[in-house]
Amino acid sequence: MDSVKIHMASTLAGFILDPCFGDPHFLPHPVRGIGNLISLSEKGIRRLFPKTEKGELAGGALFVLLVLGITAALSFGLWYAAAAAGNTALFLESVMVYFLLAARSLRDESMRVYYSLRNGDVEEARRNVSMIVGRDTSVLDAQGIARAAVETVAENASDGVIAPLFYLALGGPVLGWVYKAVNTMDSMAGYKNKKYFWFGRAAARLDDAANFLPSRLSALLMIAAAAVCRLDYRNACRIFKRDRFNHKSPNSAQTESVCAGALDIRLAGDAWYFGELCKKPFIGDALRPVEYEDIRRANRLMYAAAVFALILALIWQALAGMWI
Repeated sequence: MDSVKIHMASTLAGFILDPCFGDPHFLPHPVRGIGNLISLSEKGIRRLFPKTEKGELAGGALFVLLVLGITAALSFGLWYAAAAAGNTALFLESVMVYFLLAARSLRDESMRVYYSLRNGDVEEARRNVSMIVGRDTSVLDAQGIARAAVETVAENASDGVIAPLFYLALGGPVLGWVYKAVNTMDSMAGYKNKKYFWFGRAAARLDDAANFLPSRLSALLMIAAAAVCRLDYRNACRIFKRDRFNHKSPNSAQTESVCAGALDIRLAGDAWYFGELCKKPFIGDALRPVEYEDIRRANRLMYAAAVFALILALIWQALAGMWI
């Protein structure tokens, strides 16, 4: 089997493995390894630079370079070993792809919230949604909990599924894992609070740049998915055009606006973070109240868009193989 066929087969196999097995907690996940690398790198670099604006900006830039360099070196080493492994190359590369994708994990975590709400256990639903959102959940009612879960699925459809496939198609598992490191750094150090306002600036800006194209591609694929899932794709187009920049991040509202329009609900709005009220614009129109069934609908939308992204990735890999 030539290298192009291996890349295509491993992409397909990894995509299939994710919904089959998800994220088994008894296995060491590479993302947790990247998280540990980020924590250790941050602690070491903060000791080297003064706690001033310029010092933290410089330290944050070095932090990004160090994490990306180590991630690229390790993932390239694994990929090279897979390529040199002969008959096991397909298996090893498939595993690398499988660990890149988070569709099953996103579905499982959000559906825990769904089942808690369906069973009428709002307190359990608050605990479950607190595991997947950064906002304070103690003030949320059942509708607010469902809204938060839907927003998480909509936003992470790009970050956790479609963007990794985008970079996997462009540069194989190595570029896919470099993207995953960028995304993980932003989730751990990209906050605009006192601790990370300057130190996390490079990580946050790099994440914005890395997600610029994938988030917009994800939004378009979700509009197509809304039509396939018999959701309101016309309203998805309308809300996307109107509200896709209703977020401090240039990327997050791209997919949230499509999801809000497709479900005919209103997302976002003010939220509490670390005891402080954050004023945020709404996304979408409240044509009907948010309900827990919207969590299931958002997951259907995410999976349909992911299948479209897989098809595009395979087509790109096939065309790239013809050009080489």
